[in-house]
Amino acid sequence: MRTAKRRAILSKRKHPGDKAKTAKAAPAKVEASEVTTDDGEFQFVQMTDRDVAELGDWSAQEGWNPGLGDLGVARASDPEAFVAIRRGDALIGGGSIIRYDDKFGFMGLFILRPDMRGRGLGGKFWRWRRDRLKARLDADATIGMDGVYEMTPFYERGGFVAAGRHLRMQGVAQGRADSDVVSDKERLIDDILAFDAGRFPAPRETFLRNWLDRPGLHVAGLYRGDKFVGYGVARPCRDGFKIAPLFATDVVTADRLLGDLMARITGEQVQIDVPETNLTALALASKYGLEEVFGCVRMYHGAAPQIFTENVYAVTSLEFG
Repeated sequence: MRTAKRRAILSKRKHPGDKAKTAKAAPAKVEASEVTTDDGEFQFVQMTDRDVAELGDWSAQEGWNPGLGDLGVARASDPEAFVAIRRGDALIGGGSIIRYDDKFGFMGLFILRPDMRGRGLGGKFWRWRRDRLKARLDADATIGMDGVYEMTPFYERGGFVAAGRHLRMQGVAQGRADSDVVSDKERLIDDILAFDAGRFPAPRETFLRNWLDRPGLHVAGLYRGDKFVGYGVARPCRDGFKIAPLFATDVVTADRLLGDLMARITGEQVQIDVPETNLTALALASKYGLEEVFGCVRMYHGAAPQIFTENVYAVTSLEFG
Protein backbone atom coordinates (compact mmCIF):
# COMPACT_ATOMS: atom_id res chain seq x y z
CA MET A 1 0.00 0.00 0.00
CA ARG A 2 2.97 2.33 0.13
CA THR A 3 2.63 3.66 -3.41
CA ALA A 4 3.78 7.11 -4.47
CA LYS A 5 0.13 8.17 -4.76
CA ARG A 6 -0.70 6.97 -1.24
CA ARG A 7 2.35 8.75 0.17
CA ALA A 8 1.28 11.96 -1.54
CA ILE A 9 -2.17 11.65 0.02
CA LEU A 10 -0.83 10.73 3.43
CA SER A 11 1.66 13.58 3.45
CA LYS A 12 -1.24 16.04 3.45
CA ARG A 13 -2.78 14.59 6.60
CA LYS A 14 -2.01 16.07 9.95
CA HIS A 15 -0.77 14.24 12.96
CA PRO A 16 -0.21 14.67 16.68
CA GLY A 17 3.38 13.85 16.57
CA ASP A 18 5.31 17.00 15.91
CA LYS A 19 8.15 16.89 18.35
CA ALA A 20 11.35 18.69 18.85
CA LYS A 21 14.57 17.99 20.56
CA THR A 22 17.90 19.24 21.72
CA ALA A 23 19.27 20.67 24.88
CA LYS A 24 20.76 23.64 26.47
CA ALA A 25 22.40 24.30 29.81
CA ALA A 26 19.75 25.25 32.32
CA PRO A 27 17.97 24.01 35.39
CA ALA A 28 15.92 20.84 35.20
CA LYS A 29 12.81 22.91 35.85
CA VAL A 30 11.68 26.40 34.94
CA GLU A 31 8.94 28.55 36.35
CA ALA A 32 5.44 28.29 34.91
CA SER A 33 5.18 32.05 34.21
CA GLU A 34 5.70 32.50 30.53
CA VAL A 35 5.57 34.80 27.56
CA THR A 36 3.15 37.36 26.20
CA THR A 37 3.27 38.14 22.48
CA ASP A 38 4.43 41.59 21.43
CA ASP A 39 0.89 42.78 20.80
CA GLY A 40 -0.17 41.59 24.25
CA GLU A 41 -2.99 39.47 22.84
CA PHE A 42 -1.67 35.93 23.49
CA GLN A 43 0.12 34.23 26.36
CA PHE A 44 2.33 31.13 26.19
CA VAL A 45 1.75 29.38 29.53
CA GLN A 46 1.58 26.11 31.40
CA MET A 47 -1.60 24.11 30.74
CA THR A 48 -4.31 23.51 33.30
CA ASP A 49 -5.99 20.12 33.71
CA ARG A 50 -8.96 21.44 31.74
CA ASP A 51 -6.63 22.55 28.93
CA VAL A 52 -5.07 19.09 28.75
CA ALA A 53 -8.49 17.48 28.45
CA GLU A 54 -9.42 19.91 25.68
CA LEU A 55 -6.15 19.21 23.86
CA GLY A 56 -7.01 15.52 23.96
CA ASP A 57 -10.37 16.24 22.35
CA TRP A 58 -8.70 18.35 19.68
CA SER A 59 -6.27 15.53 18.88
CA ALA A 60 -9.20 13.15 18.40
CA GLN A 61 -10.89 15.66 16.08
CA GLU A 62 -7.67 15.83 14.05
CA GLY A 63 -7.95 12.07 13.52
CA TRP A 64 -4.94 11.18 15.65
CA ASN A 65 -6.91 8.67 17.75
CA PRO A 66 -5.25 9.16 21.14
CA GLY A 67 -5.18 6.32 23.64
CA LEU A 68 -7.60 6.64 26.53
CA GLY A 69 -5.61 8.22 29.33
CA ASP A 70 -2.45 8.87 27.26
CA LEU A 71 -2.25 12.54 28.15
CA GLY A 72 -2.89 11.81 31.81
CA VAL A 73 0.03 9.38 31.82
CA ALA A 74 2.36 12.02 30.39
CA ARG A 75 1.13 14.69 32.80
CA ALA A 76 1.56 12.40 35.80
CA SER A 77 5.09 11.55 34.63
CA ASP A 78 6.05 15.19 34.02
CA PRO A 79 3.74 17.89 35.45
CA GLU A 80 5.33 20.47 33.11
CA ALA A 81 4.76 18.40 29.98
CA PHE A 82 1.92 20.48 28.53
CA VAL A 83 1.97 24.12 27.45
CA ALA A 84 -0.67 26.36 25.91
CA ILE A 85 -1.39 29.45 23.89
CA ARG A 86 -4.13 31.38 25.64
CA ARG A 87 -6.08 34.51 24.86
CA GLY A 88 -7.66 35.45 28.13
CA ASP A 89 -9.49 32.34 29.31
CA ALA A 90 -9.65 30.77 25.86
CA LEU A 91 -7.32 27.97 24.75
CA ILE A 92 -5.93 28.83 21.31
CA GLY A 93 -3.32 26.09 20.90
CA GLY A 94 -1.14 23.67 22.77
CA GLY A 95 1.45 20.93 22.75
CA SER A 96 3.53 18.58 24.84
CA ILE A 97 7.19 18.88 25.86
CA ILE A 98 7.83 15.87 28.05
CA ARG A 99 11.16 15.55 29.85
CA TYR A 100 12.29 11.99 30.62
CA ASP A 101 15.63 12.87 32.23
CA ASP A 102 18.44 15.41 31.85
CA LYS A 103 19.45 13.97 28.48
CA PHE A 104 16.20 13.33 26.59
CA GLY A 105 12.87 15.01 25.95
CA PHE A 106 10.13 14.76 23.35
CA MET A 107 7.77 17.24 21.67
CA GLY A 108 4.32 16.39 20.35
CA LEU A 109 0.60 17.13 20.12
CA PHE A 110 1.20 20.50 18.47
CA ILE A 111 -2.28 21.83 17.65
CA LEU A 112 -3.53 25.32 16.88
CA ARG A 113 -7.22 26.12 16.76
CA PRO A 114 -8.22 26.11 13.05
CA ASP A 115 -9.46 29.71 13.02
CA MET A 116 -6.11 30.90 14.42
CA ARG A 117 -3.88 29.25 11.81
CA GLY A 118 -1.95 31.05 9.08
CA ARG A 119 -0.97 34.05 11.24
CA GLY A 120 2.54 33.00 12.23
CA LEU A 121 1.39 32.37 15.79
CA GLY A 122 1.99 28.62 15.54
CA GLY A 123 5.61 29.06 14.48
CA LYS A 124 6.32 31.40 17.38
CA PHE A 125 4.70 28.99 19.81
CA TRP A 126 6.56 25.98 18.37
CA ARG A 127 9.93 27.72 18.79
CA TRP A 128 9.01 28.76 22.31
CA ARG A 129 8.07 25.14 23.16
CA ARG A 130 11.39 23.90 21.77
CA ASP A 131 13.37 26.44 23.76
CA ARG A 132 11.38 25.81 26.92
CA LEU A 133 12.14 22.11 26.72
CA LYS A 134 15.80 22.81 25.96
CA ALA A 135 15.96 24.91 29.11
CA ARG A 136 14.88 21.88 31.15
CA LEU A 137 17.60 19.63 29.72
CA ASP A 138 21.38 19.44 29.76
CA ALA A 139 23.30 21.30 27.08
CA ASP A 140 24.16 18.08 25.24
CA ALA A 141 20.68 16.56 25.49
CA THR A 142 18.54 15.29 22.64
CA ILE A 143 14.93 16.13 21.81
CA GLY A 144 12.82 13.89 19.62
CA MET A 145 9.66 14.45 17.64
CA ASP A 146 7.49 12.89 14.95
CA GLY A 147 6.38 15.38 12.30
CA VAL A 148 4.17 15.22 9.24
CA TYR A 149 6.06 15.01 5.97
CA GLU A 150 5.22 18.45 4.61
CA MET A 151 6.43 20.17 7.79
CA THR A 152 9.91 18.62 7.64
CA PRO A 153 11.59 21.76 6.17
CA PHE A 154 10.17 23.89 8.99
CA TYR A 155 11.47 21.49 11.65
CA GLU A 156 14.84 21.34 9.92
CA ARG A 157 15.07 25.12 10.12
CA GLY A 158 14.39 24.69 13.82
CA GLY A 159 17.46 22.48 14.23
CA PHE A 160 15.97 19.01 13.75
CA VAL A 161 17.41 16.26 11.55
CA ALA A 162 15.34 13.46 10.02
CA ALA A 163 16.18 9.97 11.26
CA GLY A 164 13.61 7.84 9.43
CA ARG A 165 9.88 7.40 9.16
CA HIS A 166 7.21 5.77 11.30
CA LEU A 167 4.34 4.21 9.37
CA ARG A 168 0.92 3.74 10.94
CA MET A 169 -0.44 0.33 10.00
CA GLN A 170 -4.13 -0.34 10.52
CA GLY A 171 -6.58 -3.21 10.21
CA VAL A 172 -8.94 -5.46 12.14
CA ALA A 173 -7.47 -7.49 14.98
CA GLN A 174 -7.24 -11.23 14.52
CA GLY A 175 -4.78 -13.56 16.20
CA ARG A 176 -4.27 -16.67 18.26
CA ALA A 177 -3.78 -16.94 22.01
CA ASP A 178 -0.39 -18.23 23.14
CA SER A 179 -0.37 -20.22 26.37
CA ASP A 180 3.25 -19.28 27.06
CA VAL A 181 2.55 -15.54 27.05
CA VAL A 182 2.47 -13.94 30.50
CA SER A 183 -0.17 -11.25 31.10
CA ASP A 184 0.36 -10.58 34.83
CA LYS A 185 1.64 -7.00 34.99
CA GLU A 186 2.96 -7.39 38.52
CA ARG A 187 5.05 -10.37 37.51
CA LEU A 188 6.29 -8.66 34.34
CA ILE A 189 7.00 -5.10 35.47
CA ASP A 190 10.61 -5.45 36.62
CA ASP A 191 11.58 -7.36 33.48
CA ILE A 192 9.72 -4.88 31.29
CA LEU A 193 11.62 -1.97 32.85
CA ALA A 194 14.96 -3.68 32.35
CA PHE A 195 14.19 -4.74 28.76
CA ASP A 196 12.81 -1.32 27.83
CA ALA A 197 16.07 0.40 28.79
CA GLY A 198 17.87 -0.56 25.58
CA ARG A 199 14.90 0.09 23.30
CA PHE A 200 13.96 3.61 24.39
CA PRO A 201 16.34 6.61 24.51
CA ALA A 202 15.96 7.32 28.23
CA PRO A 203 14.93 5.73 31.53
CA ARG A 204 11.16 6.03 31.92
CA GLU A 205 10.11 3.96 34.92
CA THR A 206 7.44 6.39 36.12
CA PHE A 207 6.03 6.79 32.62
CA LEU A 208 5.92 3.04 31.98
CA ARG A 209 4.31 2.20 35.31
CA ASN A 210 1.62 4.77 34.56
CA TRP A 211 1.33 3.59 30.95
CA LEU A 212 0.60 0.03 32.08
CA ASP A 213 -1.78 0.96 34.90
CA ARG A 214 -4.97 1.70 32.96
CA PRO A 215 -8.41 0.09 32.61
CA GLY A 216 -8.90 -2.07 29.54
CA LEU A 217 -5.19 -2.36 28.75
CA HIS A 218 -3.61 -5.70 27.81
CA VAL A 219 0.03 -6.60 28.49
CA ALA A 220 1.94 -9.56 27.05
CA GLY A 221 5.43 -10.76 27.96
CA LEU A 222 7.50 -13.76 26.90
CA TYR A 223 10.37 -15.67 28.44
CA ARG A 224 12.78 -18.09 26.82
CA GLY A 225 13.81 -20.20 29.77
CA ASP A 226 14.73 -17.63 32.42
CA LYS A 227 15.45 -14.92 29.85
CA PHE A 228 12.91 -12.19 29.16
CA VAL A 229 12.71 -11.74 25.39
CA GLY A 230 9.99 -9.19 24.76
CA TYR A 231 6.77 -7.45 25.65
CA GLY A 232 3.84 -5.73 24.02
CA VAL A 233 0.89 -3.60 25.06
CA ALA A 234 -2.59 -3.20 23.55
CA ARG A 235 -4.27 -0.06 24.85
CA PRO A 236 -7.80 1.18 24.18
CA CYS A 237 -8.09 4.35 22.09
CA ARG A 238 -10.90 6.65 21.02
CA ASP A 239 -11.34 4.18 18.15
CA GLY A 240 -10.26 0.59 18.70
CA PHE A 241 -6.80 -0.24 20.06
CA LYS A 242 -3.13 0.49 19.44
CA ILE A 243 -0.34 -2.04 19.95
CA ALA A 244 2.28 0.17 21.55
CA PRO A 245 4.97 -0.59 22.27
CA LEU A 246 5.99 -3.96 20.86
CA PHE A 247 9.64 -4.73 21.68
CA ALA A 248 11.20 -8.16 21.08
CA THR A 249 14.60 -9.75 20.58
CA ASP A 250 13.50 -11.45 17.33
CA VAL A 251 10.60 -11.70 14.91
CA VAL A 252 9.36 -15.06 16.24
CA THR A 253 8.90 -13.53 19.68
CA ALA A 254 7.30 -10.41 18.21
CA ASP A 255 4.91 -12.58 16.18
CA ARG A 256 3.83 -14.58 19.23
CA LEU A 257 3.29 -11.45 21.31
CA LEU A 258 1.38 -9.68 18.56
CA GLY A 259 -0.77 -12.72 17.83
CA ASP A 260 -1.67 -13.11 21.50
CA LEU A 261 -2.57 -9.44 21.91
CA MET A 262 -4.61 -9.50 18.71
CA ALA A 263 -6.55 -12.52 20.01
CA ARG A 264 -7.58 -10.55 23.09
CA ILE A 265 -9.08 -7.73 20.99
CA THR A 266 -10.42 -9.77 18.06
CA GLY A 267 -12.64 -7.78 15.73
CA GLU A 268 -11.49 -4.37 16.96
CA GLN A 269 -9.79 -1.77 14.81
CA VAL A 270 -6.07 -1.96 15.58
CA GLN A 271 -3.19 0.38 14.76
CA ILE A 272 0.57 0.03 15.21
CA ASP A 273 3.29 2.58 14.43
CA VAL A 274 6.22 0.79 12.83
CA PRO A 275 9.74 2.10 12.09
CA GLU A 276 10.13 1.99 8.32
CA THR A 277 13.75 0.91 8.72
CA ASN A 278 12.62 -2.32 10.41
CA LEU A 279 11.56 -4.26 7.32
CA THR A 280 10.89 -7.36 9.40
CA ALA A 281 8.41 -5.41 11.52
CA LEU A 282 6.64 -4.10 8.43
CA ALA A 283 6.39 -7.63 7.04
CA LEU A 284 4.95 -8.82 10.36
CA ALA A 285 2.30 -6.10 10.29
CA SER A 286 1.39 -7.07 6.74
CA LYS A 287 1.09 -10.71 7.82
CA TYR A 288 -1.74 -9.64 10.15
CA GLY A 289 -3.50 -7.80 7.34
CA LEU A 290 -2.51 -4.30 8.43
CA GLU A 291 -2.08 -1.59 5.82
CA GLU A 292 -0.38 1.79 5.89
CA VAL A 293 -2.77 4.68 6.55
CA PHE A 294 -0.46 7.42 7.80
CA GLY A 295 3.18 8.30 8.33
CA CYS A 296 5.48 10.67 10.20
CA VAL A 297 9.15 11.59 10.09
CA ARG A 298 11.08 10.88 13.28
CA MET A 299 13.46 13.78 13.86
CA TYR A 300 16.05 14.67 16.49
CA HIS A 301 17.58 17.88 17.73
CA GLY A 302 20.96 16.78 19.01
CA ALA A 303 22.58 13.39 18.69
CA ALA A 304 20.31 10.56 17.57
CA PRO A 305 19.86 8.04 20.42
CA GLN A 306 21.65 4.70 20.23
CA ILE A 307 19.05 2.00 20.79
CA PHE A 308 18.33 -1.53 19.54
CA THR A 309 16.12 -0.38 16.67
CA GLU A 310 15.93 -3.90 15.25
CA ASN A 311 14.03 -4.88 18.42
CA VAL A 312 11.39 -2.16 17.94
CA TYR A 313 8.38 -3.66 16.16
CA ALA A 314 6.05 -0.84 17.24
CA VAL A 315 6.94 2.43 18.95
CA THR A 316 5.18 3.54 22.11
CA SER A 317 3.69 6.79 20.87
CA LEU A 318 4.07 9.34 18.09
CA GLU A 319 3.21 11.96 20.68
CA PHE A 320 5.55 10.96 23.53
CA GLY A 321 8.26 8.88 21.90
